[in-house]
Amino acid sequence: MNAPHAVSPLAPKTTPTLPRIAGVKLGAVEAGIRYKGRTDVMLAIVPAGAVIAGVLTRSKTASAPVEWCRKNLPRGKVRAILANAGNANAFTGKIGDKSVEEATRAVAQALGCARNEVFMASTGVIGQPLDPAPFAKHMPALVKAAREDGWAEASAAIMTTDTFPKLATRTCRIGDGTVTLNGFAKGSGMIAPDMATMLAFAFTDAKLPPQVLQKLLSDATDKSFNCITVDGDTSTSDTLLLAATGAAKHPRIDEADDPMLVEFKRALDDLMIELAQLVARDGEGASKFITINVTGATSNGAARKIGLAVANSPLVKTAIAGEDANWGRIVMAVGKAGEKADRDKLRISMGGVRITDGGQVVPKYDETPVVKHMQGRDVVIDIELGLGRGKCTVWTCDLTHRYIDINGSYRS
Repeated sequence: MNAPHAVSPLAPKTTPTLPRIAGVKLGAVEAGIRYKGRTDVMLAIVPAGAVIAGVLTRSKTASAPVEWCRKNLPRGKVRAILANAGNANAFTGKIGDKSVEEATRAVAQALGCARNEVFMASTGVIGQPLDPAPFAKHMPALVKAAREDGWAEASAAIMTTDTFPKLATRTCRIGDGTVTLNGFAKGSGMIAPDMATMLAFAFTDAKLPPQVLQKLLSDATDKSFNCITVDGDTSTSDTLLLAATGAAKHPRIDEADDPMLVEFKRALDDLMIELAQLVARDGEGASKFITINVTGATSNGAARKIGLAVANSPLVKTAIAGEDANWGRIVMAVGKAGEKADRDKLRISMGGVRITDGGQVVPKYDETPVVKHMQGRDVVIDIELGLGRGKCTVWTCDLTHRYIDINGSYRS
C-alpha cells in the first residue's frame, strides 16, 4: 500500500493529471528497500542536453545523496534523477557514499551517460546502510517502465508517512512560446525551513542556462518551501531539483532578470507554493491547515522569523488543534522570535477578527466568531507589527496526538 496512514482531512479533493513534457519519462518499481507491496524507487529520465538547478538542506548531518547532488549541481547537466523511499542513507559513513556510487553507476550504464549527470535523493530512516543491489537488479525494469505519463506513479513511489501524492502543474509564456512546468513532492514530518520539504522534483521544457534556472529556483524556494513548517525539524535529506529540457520554442534568455521571464517566474513561484502547501497540509497527524500572515515587520526576514516562531510553537499548534482561541500564545511566540516588536503597535487577528490593539485586547472583544473560525479546517492568523514594510506568509498545521502516534512507531 502506498499510503500507510489514513488520508489527511486536509488533502485536496482531486489529484491533478500532469501533462506530458516531451522527452521527460518517469518510472517506478517495487525494489523492497524497506516496504513490501508498494513501489519505492523512482527514476526520472530527461533528454541529453537538459540542465539542472537545486536547493539542498543545510543540515550538518546531510545524507550521502545530498552531498552527491551538492558536488554535481555546479556542472548544471542532468540525464536522470533517481529517488528511493524507506531509507534516507544518512549518517551511514563511507558505506553510504559507496551506495550512491553504485546506484548512480547502474543508472549511468543503463542510459549511456556520465555518472555525474545522475542525481540521487533518498528519504526514510536515518542511520541504516542502504543496500545498492536492488537498484542494479531492478534498473532494467525501471528504465523500461519509464514513460511520459508516469507522473502519478513516480510521486507515489517516494512517499513515506505521506498520506497522499503531491503533484502540481503550470503553463506560461516566454515571449511568444508556451512553456510547461510539472512538479511533485513528498514530505509529512521532519519539515522545517532550510529548505523545507524532504524531496521535490520539478521539470520544464523551457530553455534556460543553468545559472538562470538556479537563480529562479532559489528565489521561488524562499517564497515557498522556506515558508512552511510541520514540526521545526530540518531533515538530513531535503532535496529540491528542477530540470529544464530546452525543448520549448521561445526567445533566447541569458539573464534571470529578463522581462520575458515575468510569466515564468510567476508560474514557478505558484508551482512551488502549491507543492509546499500540500506538504504542510499532509503534516503528520494534521487536522487543520494554518496560514500566518505577518506584516509591518522591520524586514521580510524579520517577518519570516516571527511567522515561523508562531508556526513552530507547540503551544500555538496544540491550542489550534483543541480549537482553543488562546491568543495569548500568539503574543508569546511573537515575543520570543528575537525580532523587534512593540507591544502598543502589535495587532493580532484570527479569521479576520481583530483581537489586540494598543497593547491589550480590543474593547468588547467577542471570542465567539474566533472559536467558530477555529472549528474549520483552515485557520488564518494575521499579525501586524506596525514597524516597517517587511512581510511574509508562513504555512503550517496543528499538532495533534496523532503526530506522536506516527513518530513513536515510525521504525516498527
